[in-house]
Amino acid sequence: MRHRIFIAINLPQKIKNELVQYQKEVEKFFEENIRPIRWTKKENLHITVEFLGYLHDREIEKVKEILREISKKISPFEVELFKICYVPEKEKIPRMIWAVGEKSDILCKMKRDLDQKLEKEIGFRPEKREFNPHITVGRIRKWQFKAIPLDERPEIERDIELKFKVNSIELMESFLKRTGPEYKIIESFLFS
Repeated sequence: MRHRIFIAINLPQKIKNELVQYQKEVEKFFEENIRPIRWTKKENLHITVEFLGYLHDREIEKVKEILREISKKISPFEVELFKICYVPEKEKIPRMIWAVGEKSDILCKMKRDLDQKLEKEIGFRPEKREFNPHITVGRIRKWQFKAIPLDERPEIERDIELKFKVNSIELMESFLKRTGPEYKIIESFLFS
């Protein structure tokens, strides 16, 4: 059986609450019948470190071994979220709203090590584009967003200062449902 798998950093409740508060503030800008943003559910807010796609059970076991090995070499570290913005930023019709995080040395090294091990051990090909730690706060419904006149679209970019400590990394499974995706932690790997 195949499972839809990704590796993530889950967020403390305090950070999730702050992001949900932001979602509510932006939602006020739109008329009752126009909902151009599908907000990420509070329980689904996370930083995706790697989306692995559909894996068989034996591949998942190998990923667990890799995460156990890597997590032993990492000390807990901080993630700082510094900005909320439309993505892509320069497009007339953006696709998402992100909370963008700093690229810490520890996080980037962990991602590189993970990519190398996954490629070597299970043949996973990592994305070529640069890793930008972020949280998808909402997804834009393009056709509804287009219907809003340019001068009436809310300016959402904002500087933020949200910091949290990362003590673990999680292997997650995603279930695609009509009501939106649901995520389940398969296993959590604590840092040393």
